[in-house]
Amino acid sequence: MNFKEITYVAEGPMALLTINRPERHNAISLATLEALHRAVREAAADDAVAAIVITGAGGRAFASGSDLAEVVERDFKKALEPIVQGLADQLERTPKPTVAAIDGICMGGGLEVALGCDLRIATPRSRFATPEGKLGIIPGGGATARLPRLVGRGWAMEMMLMGEPIDAERALAIGLVTRIVEPEELIPEARRIAAKIAGFAPFVPRTMKAMVNFGMEASLAGALMLEKYAQGALVQTEDKAEGIAAFLEKREPTFKGR
Repeated sequence: MNFKEITYVAEGPMALLTINRPERHNAISLATLEALHRAVREAAADDAVAAIVITGAGGRAFASGSDLAEVVERDFKKALEPIVQGLADQLERTPKPTVAAIDGICMGGGLEVALGCDLRIATPRSRFATPEGKLGIIPGGGATARLPRLVGRGWAMEMMLMGEPIDAERALAIGLVTRIVEPEELIPEARRIAAKIAGFAPFVPRTMKAMVNFGMEASLAGALMLEKYAQGALVQTEDKAEGIAAFLEKREPTFKGR
C-alpha cells in the first residue's frame, strides 16, 4: 500500500505502521495524520490483522510532536478541529488492539498518539514529555484527558506543568508503558504481542477492549452489568466450546470466529 509520510507493512497478524520522517524526528504533519487515518482503516478491515502497531523510523524518535511549521499557522478555528485528537480517538475506537512501539523521543502530539493506543512498549533510550507549555499552548491531542486516566492526576500534572522529559524506567514505573525492550527487540516484541493476540478467539480482544473503554467512562454498576451481557454472548459461541475442549484435551484450539 502506498501512503505519504508513513510505511505500511502487513506481517502475518501484525500491521506495522511506521511514521517515516526521520529527518524531522518524525514530527506529525497533517499529511502524516491523513496517512495514519487511512492505514488504520485499512488494517482494521484486514481479517488477517490481529493487532495494529505504530512506530517511528530512524531509531531516534517515535514522534517528536506536531509539525511546528504547521502549528505556527494554526488559528482558533483550526485548533477546534480534531487533528491529533482525531487519530487518538480512532485508535481507541478501532476494534482491533493497537500498540505504540516507542524508540526515542515521544513528546507532545507524538505522546498523544501513543496515548490513544491500547498498549505502549518502549526501549531504554525512549523519552516522554508534554512540553506544550513552553510554546505558550496546552496539549490539544488528548493528553489532558488521557494522561491522568493512565498514570494518575499527580504524574499527569507533573509532566504537563513541568514539561520535562521522563525516561523509560520512570514511564514503566508510573504505568505509561508496560514493557521495556532493547531497540533491536522492539519490533520483534510487537510481533510477539500480535501473535499472542491472534491466538485468542476473534471475538475476545475486541470485546475486552470495548468493555474496558466503556468501563472507564461508565459507572461501576453500569460497566459490570454490560460485562455480564458480553460474557453471556461469548459463552454461547462455538469458539467458547472449542477453547474449553482444547484446554481439557491439552491441545491448541482452532477458533473460527463463530
